[in-house]
Amino acid sequence: MSSLKITAFIAVFGLFSFFPMWADGDNAHDRYSIYGIDNNAGLTAFPVLNIPMGGRSEGMASAFAAIADDVSFLEYNPAGSSMLEISELAFFHNNWIADTKLEGIAYTTRFGNFGLAAGAKWLYTPFTEYNIDGERVSSGYYSEGVAIFNTSYNFFSGYYFSGVSLGISLKGAFRIMSDYTGEDDIIIAGSGLSQSTAMGMVDIGALTRFNMLKLYSAREKNAAAALVIKNLGPPALGEPLPTVMNAAISYKPIRPLAFALDFFIPVNIMDISLSEKPYVAAGVSLNVTNFFSMRAGTMIKAGSSRVTVGSAVYLERIAVDVNYTLDSLTQLQPMNRVSLGVRLDLGDDGRKQVSNRVDQLYLLGLDAFSQRNFTDARTCWEEALQLDPRFEPARESLDMLNNRENLYLQIEELYRLDF
Repeated sequence: MSSLKITAFIAVFGLFSFFPMWADGDNAHDRYSIYGIDNNAGLTAFPVLNIPMGGRSEGMASAFAAIADDVSFLEYNPAGSSMLEISELAFFHNNWIADTKLEGIAYTTRFGNFGLAAGAKWLYTPFTEYNIDGERVSSGYYSEGVAIFNTSYNFFSGYYFSGVSLGISLKGAFRIMSDYTGEDDIIIAGSGLSQSTAMGMVDIGALTRFNMLKLYSAREKNAAAALVIKNLGPPALGEPLPTVMNAAISYKPIRPLAFALDFFIPVNIMDISLSEKPYVAAGVSLNVTNFFSMRAGTMIKAGSSRVTVGSAVYLERIAVDVNYTLDSLTQLQPMNRVSLGVRLDLGDDGRKQVSNRVDQLYLLGLDAFSQRNFTDARTCWEEALQLDPRFEPARESLDMLNNRENLYLQIEELYRLDF
């Protein structure tokens, strides 16, 4: 079975890696990007909003809105927090382009059907300016940052239906720039401040999970669908935000293997005609063992296609994610871009223990029923529902028991009428 998993992974990754090379063109950039150049690229503010913090989501080339099963959902689908199994705290580091770095932190937890999350990321790069004589006249950092507060709620969830989660993330972004010189090589006081700004925006998302062509037995749902709109807000200093609409699906044919496909439609809210071209991301994730997983993905986007491979190692309650990306935004060279993420498992607030107890009570009730001990069966199933009112098999069993008792009462009543 292990060789089959590895073969499937290699085949899928090989296919993903080949996609971006299909483009025609006379230069390396055109060959690397399947759509060539997008003339509307770079017209939006806050590039930091388009740079992933890292983690499993980046390893799948950002095809993550429908998967959304760890804390990195925060950048991809705000509906994810109410469906996570555990609380997580994560730290990220991403070597972006040249001397540009990105640091991130994210936290999420859940209370029943209600999810909460918060996070922040900070992009920074040295800003140094020299005059015509080669003398340094200005220095400092150009930096951008984003703070995120998320909440979501899972509606209609039950044993058979995972529910529909709706979520919203409130985001605040800032840009800080150092002062720079004019034509006379003299620093203009306040020039950096004039280019610095801050802006608020929202992400809105929906997520549902269901079973589809499931080839294994498990309570988890093996498919998911999502709709998201990100970075919806007013312009910043006359520049639109990188607003994008996203539709996504994911599918697990077998327990260790997951596929994901996301379709993106950028929207320039100031001028729709200046919107960037739609693009697509596809990813695959494979749990090789219970302590090691691999993932790969490709994003096919005009002017900035990329291929990513990554892996994760799970040590007790710590997961370490490492991703390596070839990105056409940067030079195609043996080492391009590496990101590192560390996720801390903070537990599930006892949800797994309750779930196990509910299962145990349900089975005890079935055993009692099979022995015609209906009183104990009722007690077990009622206790199971007290622990988890959404556990529909216990409710169905109680209905069956009630119908059986009602039938006996009707038979007794008919017997009295006859005599």
